[in-house]
Amino acid sequence: MLEGKTILLGVTGSIAAYKIAYLASALKKQHADVHVLMTRNATNFINPITFETLTGNKCLVDTFDRNFQFQVEHVSIAKKADVVMIAPASANVIGKLAHGIADDMLTTTIMACRCKKFISPAMNTNMFENPIVQDNLKTLEHYGYEVIDPAVGYLACGDTGAGKMPEPETLLSYIMRECACEKDMKGLKLLVTAGPTQEAIDPVRYITNHSSGKMGYAIAKMAMLRGADVTLVSGRTAIAPPPFVKVVPVVTAKDMYEAVTAVSKEQDIIIKAAAVADYRPAKVSDEKIKKKDDDMSITLERTDDILKYLGEHKPDGQFLCGFSMETQNMIGNSRVKLTKKNLDMVAANNVKMAGAGFQGDTNVLTLITQDEEVSLPLMSKEDAASKILDRILFLRVTGK
Repeated sequence: MLEGKTILLGVTGSIAAYKIAYLASALKKQHADVHVLMTRNATNFINPITFETLTGNKCLVDTFDRNFQFQVEHVSIAKKADVVMIAPASANVIGKLAHGIADDMLTTTIMACRCKKFISPAMNTNMFENPIVQDNLKTLEHYGYEVIDPAVGYLACGDTGAGKMPEPETLLSYIMRECACEKDMKGLKLLVTAGPTQEAIDPVRYITNHSSGKMGYAIAKMAMLRGADVTLVSGRTAIAPPPFVKVVPVVTAKDMYEAVTAVSKEQDIIIKAAAVADYRPAKVSDEKIKKKDDDMSITLERTDDILKYLGEHKPDGQFLCGFSMETQNMIGNSRVKLTKKNLDMVAANNVKMAGAGFQGDTNVLTLITQDEEVSLPLMSKEDAASKILDRILFLRVTGK
């Protein structure tokens, strides 16, 4: 997703410097062109050869090193950069950058960059909380840097508190959000539902389904990467929530109904990917129901139809997409749902088809509107999510 992007990593003197090797490797796996700049102090914690091996580019440390191409190196790399991330960022380098001091390859290059700059402080808790360091960070924010809050935990010095550099996966998410996708959804509010609901029978047992939530989570992630303001209303899943997304956890169909309807009118796009229970026990026992020798039956009642409510109360300009999971007559049943619930589009699949349906990492979808049916081949759920968003944006623009 970062193919053609140039990422500059600035590494300063901190024990956390070794973690940036993992970040550099992850960026290369995303096909980014990665350049690493190090302070002299940083080379005491990790050897530049490590970064050169991982990135395929010379690791720059010495401003006056003549062993590089003819261009003024710190200027030429600065012009190419799409994103700069200084991680770990020491108090020393934070102070330099905040006050325009450029006395080594790292600071001179960053001063010449006009792209987005992230800075991830990593230091002793007392140093991080020092008013001077905090003022310097505020100064950098004033000049357009985005400061990544340090994690709280056990530090190399033996203290416990703020100052720990976030894990490479977290740092990568900031870079991905910035430049992985065109921001064609910037300014749009999108709500997506995901996962199963659970309807209690007694304090121990409940009724649910096989939904993993992967499809809804993929939609939330891809919409976030494209610049949307995303709210994810999710039943219980085993998936880590996508970063930079507002997550509203729910359990029951009633919970989801209340969470969705509370914010539905302010959304530009709603995608209902959750597998919501159609029925719940009419009576929930306060005590565990004991096993008996004879049969037991449970009286069920209908849950609130969230999609029907949204279709009936859809404001002008809002795009409403539902999901239809079928085992037979997929197109026919989905078209009935499209009309009956006043939807703009239905993403339909047949759970009996290989690669489609619950739990898996792939899906096979047909996108159905009043005028057409677009069949998608087997693909990852993230790719399917992108196709859904592409189609929605096209239909919003064309008004079809």
